[in-house]
Amino acid sequence: MSPKKKKNNAKGSGGTEEVDDESSEDQEPEPKTKSKRITGTEDAGAGRGKKKKSKAPEEGYHSDTSEPDVRSSKKKGENKGKLKKNKKKAKEDSDEEYEVRSSESKSTDDEDHSDTINNKKKRAERLTEVIEATRKGTKKKKDHQENDMGSKDKKSKDDDKKSKKDKKEGEQPREQGDEEGDSKKKKKKVKKGSGGDSDEDTKKGKGKKKKLVENYVEIYENELRNYEPDTMENYEDEYHKKKVYEVVTITGDERGAGTDANVFITLFGEYGITPKVHLASKSRTAFEKNKTDIFRIKTHNVGPLKKIRIEHDNTGLNASWFLDRVMVTDITRPQMRFYFTCNNWLSKVEGDNLFVRDLLGSLDPMDMPKYNKYVVSVFTADVKGSGTDADVFINIFGEFGDTGERRLDNKKDNFEKGTEDKFTLEATHLGKIRKITLGHNNKGSSAGWFVDKVLLDDMGNKSLYEFPINRWFAIDEDDGKIQRDILVGGSEPTGIVYHVQVVTGKVRGAGTNSNIHMLMHGSKGLKNSGKIFLQGGKFERGLTDIFNVEISALLSPLSRVTIGHDNGGVNAGWYCEKIVVFCPFTGIEQTFPCSKWLDEDEGDGLIERELYEMVSLRQRKQKKQPWSLWIWTSDLPGAGTDASVYFQIYGEKGKSDEMRLDNKADNFEQGQLDKFMVELPDLGKLTKFRIWHEKRSPFAGWHLSKASLMKTLTKEKFKFPCERWLDTNEDDNELVRELPATGDLIAEPLPLIKYRVTVCTGKFGGSGTDATVFLNLIGDLGDTGERTLVNCKNNVNKFEKGNMDEFIIEAVSIGQVRRVRIGHDGRGGGCGWYLEKVMVREEGQAESQVVEFPCGRWLDQNEDDGQIVRELVPFSDGQRLYNVSYHVSVKTGSVSGGSSNSTVFVKLYGEKGDTSKMMLVVSDNNLRNYFEVGRVDVFTVETFDIGQINRLMIGHNNEGMNAGWFLDSVQIIVPSNGSQYMFPSHRWLCKDEADGKTEVEIYPSEILDIKQLMNYEITVVTGDVSFAGTNANVFIQIYGDKGKTEVITLASRSNNYERATTEIFKIEASDVGKIFKVRIGHDGVGIGSGWFLEKVDIKHLIMGMEEEEETEEVMQEIVQMYAFPLLPLAGPGGGGRGAGENTYEVCVFTGDMLGAGTDANVYINIYGENGDTGQRLLRKSGNLNKFEAGQEDVFTITAIELGPLRKLRIRQDNTASYSSWYLDRVEIVDTKDDTT
Repeated sequence: MSPKKKKNNAKGSGGTEEVDDESSEDQEPEPKTKSKRITGTEDAGAGRGKKKKSKAPEEGYHSDTSEPDVRSSKKKGENKGKLKKNKKKAKEDSDEEYEVRSSESKSTDDEDHSDTINNKKKRAERLTEVIEATRKGTKKKKDHQENDMGSKDKKSKDDDKKSKKDKKEGEQPREQGDEEGDSKKKKKKVKKGSGGDSDEDTKKGKGKKKKLVENYVEIYENELRNYEPDTMENYEDEYHKKKVYEVVTITGDERGAGTDANVFITLFGEYGITPKVHLASKSRTAFEKNKTDIFRIKTHNVGPLKKIRIEHDNTGLNASWFLDRVMVTDITRPQMRFYFTCNNWLSKVEGDNLFVRDLLGSLDPMDMPKYNKYVVSVFTADVKGSGTDADVFINIFGEFGDTGERRLDNKKDNFEKGTEDKFTLEATHLGKIRKITLGHNNKGSSAGWFVDKVLLDDMGNKSLYEFPINRWFAIDEDDGKIQRDILVGGSEPTGIVYHVQVVTGKVRGAGTNSNIHMLMHGSKGLKNSGKIFLQGGKFERGLTDIFNVEISALLSPLSRVTIGHDNGGVNAGWYCEKIVVFCPFTGIEQTFPCSKWLDEDEGDGLIERELYEMVSLRQRKQKKQPWSLWIWTSDLPGAGTDASVYFQIYGEKGKSDEMRLDNKADNFEQGQLDKFMVELPDLGKLTKFRIWHEKRSPFAGWHLSKASLMKTLTKEKFKFPCERWLDTNEDDNELVRELPATGDLIAEPLPLIKYRVTVCTGKFGGSGTDATVFLNLIGDLGDTGERTLVNCKNNVNKFEKGNMDEFIIEAVSIGQVRRVRIGHDGRGGGCGWYLEKVMVREEGQAESQVVEFPCGRWLDQNEDDGQIVRELVPFSDGQRLYNVSYHVSVKTGSVSGGSSNSTVFVKLYGEKGDTSKMMLVVSDNNLRNYFEVGRVDVFTVETFDIGQINRLMIGHNNEGMNAGWFLDSVQIIVPSNGSQYMFPSHRWLCKDEADGKTEVEIYPSEILDIKQLMNYEITVVTGDVSFAGTNANVFIQIYGDKGKTEVITLASRSNNYERATTEIFKIEASDVGKIFKVRIGHDGVGIGSGWFLEKVDIKHLIMGMEEEEETEEVMQEIVQMYAFPLLPLAGPGGGGRGAGENTYEVCVFTGDMLGAGTDANVYINIYGENGDTGQRLLRKSGNLNKFEAGQEDVFTITAIELGPLRKLRIRQDNTASYSSWYLDRVEIVDTKDDTT
């Protein structure tokens, strides 16, 4: 075979020298532990190495030294080579997957080889007999057809006799112990006349086969229940100490034995499992026929070796490889040399078609490790369309590892409707079986597959495991999965869900048509997910593909991730940017950067890579646990629906998000049970279940029979009976149902209550609205959710001027109603609405029991503060003070096409609760055309105090011409809490970009402390006299015993300060303590700027004692009010600190030098013990021309008593042409006590 070019890996160093002719003979492959894998099973892909996160990159060194212990003498090699040839003959005829160990072939490469070709033939004959004798009675004619991988010669009956003779001489490798070896001979005789191969026959033949009843589901779920979230990996233990191993591979002397593929090794030891290490060589002749290659690899210390997994990636022109044996030595302890015999093909087309092999090792070169057999029986259900043409794979997991993915194929038409298919897998001993992973690759026109069950016969341990499944493996059926984990002892265990984001890079040609797969590895690599096929992804340049992977293993936090592809398709090469894995169960999100090609023609030529976490990017998110949700549609005519169904769960500790029910199948058909797996945060004991759909069209109605929820981990179960229509034409014409939780855990379910809601529209011109109005009642025990007010009980034309519209809202009891959130969608011409109040009472209660929620405000984008949704409290006094303002600054990225015309919404989650979705429709900075490229839009949303914000959801409704949006970041300022939150995003929210999401959950990158402000409600009353109103800009400043506020402008979107009007404003300002005065004025701008002000009231909340009904006094927030009537000028209520007015005469002396005077405006502010006058314009003096050289100007300033004066501030505004001014001095006369 001509030398083949090998791919180079940056990790490798050194090379392999070509071996001379003599060496070639010396290195002839030894068959000491030859695997006779004569079965149709084919490995689904590369084997998996397992390891905890590496601190340093794995290194592979390829040495060209041929050490004495690696070489073997020519004599021994010849003898072994002969034996190997005839063993191959035996392999060709054998119809079972056995690993045969012959005692003559136990010696290793340190020993001499024997000579003659005749001996080869004799040994081969003996080996053939061994194989015949070890066949089990479970496999007869049927298995012969299933598992024959292409026999070349037939063996004689004489061979059978010889085989039995040799067996007595102790040369038979007995995988199942000495007793079993004897029993096999008996079974062979018993079975000889039988043509059947049924499971019953198997049991009869074995006699001692027992059905294993251990419930692994319990063990697994206990592990989940006892999960310790904060256990940290101990990086000081032995596993994390780096070690150098010498790996010697000896390629066999078969025709075409060499390979061009990339070869990998994984070491399994007592301390853990290494990552997969690339055996990279700079030599062009590595892994050539009859060649010894020596490598040095630096990886984790796994302790004494148990086994290795050796594999290649099936790339290159000649991928098939005949491996004779492998030796692994701990460099620091040369006596720790382990020998691993293979003597088999690693090939997709040769032998048993496996190119991943697990090899058992031994310190004794003469030792013969024993392998085990597993007989897999797969039962395809007798259901229409249940068969599949796809390639089926299985992975068996036990106490001591897994088999890796094996393809189930035996050259016949398998997995047809109603059939049983049997396969024999040969593997290392796995101990007690824990679970299997079964799946297919979705190939072919009829890929969907319905599996009834799988039986697994562990021949070595005489144990039979049953795995009931009874589920579809189909993209378009059931939950859309084509791969499932099935545990011993349960068909539907708690699956741990991992949300996997696969990001394809933005480099040219980055996309791929290959099938992508991944593996997730737990701590120290001891547990892994098995190979997961990521079906349904696009893997196109610049896109993010999202997968929800459910496996029955808790691996998070992951130590590493393996990502690769099958190198199929036209454009097989792929540029992977990164992998992001989020496990809701642990709440940990990990990022695994890649930024490399997986392409045999690019870079280092690898098509599979091990990725390690960038720990600095790790995020802790809200934890969620899996629940099983079952929904029964009634068996009534027309009971089914095609509408999208949504639900929300409430518990004692809070509520879930609104979630859509979708599982790829045709759901909610008449008489059907639909099953869903949902993830919910810790809600405590469940209290109610809300379910609804939004389709108001004919035939969208749905009759729901009942629903049930079970926490899969603790088996807590809650039932929600319904038996009602969700239909605009049936029952009460409502599309929403609230169902109280019932079941063993609920002593007394909450009652279902009808709330009578009266909505009173104002009596102003244009008060009514044609927009869609919605309402949410919020109480002590939860809320009703947003209900669209459609079915009015007393008016056909709703929400007209002066109307009082009544609606019935049916909901599970929410306790005392504390708030009402009401708003409209802002659609339609003249959608502005003046809401007077909302009244709520329980149906059947007296009118006197009604709770009134006053509003008295516009819900209009062009009036008041522009908000179209308001939260009302049952207090007329200071009602605006009970809401907290959240100032949301949204920055659109500077990316081409990044702007959006969609309506953007935000939802905030805090420690005290979460808000509903709030539409961002009116900005504070009034930029009109929102969310343009590179711009910041600021919005204010008002709701109850949710405490510290821990995350937010932001998205858009994907409507409009340019719906896609590039969100750069979000900043939220909460002045009343003194907090500022930064939420970086820098991602697309677009159906056609990245991961296709239009909404995203973001966690804060930092929380800053800012100055805490207080809410003040200011009521300004303009007098009822002619021309009392003003168009000028009005400002106010508040003084208290702790200081004063800034000068604050009082304005809204309405036409303010008209004659005989009352305006109410909410402002955020410093806490000034007890208020003793305000200063209010205007800037004199506009025609007729004069203003007749009647009075000013200021309110804020303080903590105080309030008497509750039939209870003692409790400490709570109460409204403190200060009234400031304008005439006579006084403190609040005419009394209080510094009450009463005072007049100050201000004498200003201008210097007498040339040019000392000024024509500019002069302002003065006088400071005393009780505050200051504020900045006043010195307008009228005794002189017509003020502030001339050598002149004294006298001005009178009236203000609240300042007490003893401390200082003054005087300035000019530099506006006139001769503005420079030489000021000599200022004298102030306090007219009250006549002091200067």
